[in-house]
Amino acid sequence: MPLLVLLGGARSGKSRLAVVLALEAVAPVTFLATGEARDPEMEARIEAHRAERPADWAVVEEPYALTEAIAAAPSGQTLLVDCLSLWVANALEAGDPPAAIEVEAAAAANEAAARTALTIVVSNEVGLGIVPVSELGRVYRDVLGIVNRIFVDASDEAALVVAGRRLDLSPGAPRV
Repeated sequence: MPLLVLLGGARSGKSRLAVVLALEAVAPVTFLATGEARDPEMEARIEAHRAERPADWAVVEEPYALTEAIAAAPSGQTLLVDCLSLWVANALEAGDPPAAIEVEAAAAANEAAARTALTIVVSNEVGLGIVPVSELGRVYRDVLGIVNRIFVDASDEAALVVAGRRLDLSPGAPRV
């Protein structure tokens, strides 16, 4: 089954689209959440996402061990990973160097691509805006861009979600 990567900006509709596509797959769903509620705003965001998805989905909360969590997902179930953006932030916060994050991303992408059931991976596209003022912001932007590319390279399908619209990224397009 395919690996589908959905990229987009904040509040672009990528998570909502991922839920719809997981429901259309008509298989049981495991939702792999990488975010942690560390403040009231994040708690509210997580609650909003919870309200968008069916209550009967299995939920795995794993902010750091992405490859292991993907490998542990039941093989016959659709897996929805939301999101790589928070996973990269968690890894950087834990002190992982960018090169190690990229190696782990490749392992996780390969694990996701090898699954027998549909895997949907959500991530933010943060490289389209201004250059971040801080070094950490620039490192984050660069590492996430590379992680997104790693996952898209491993995917069967990828799309950019803008203002709730899915823009397919052609698998046959030249890669740089």
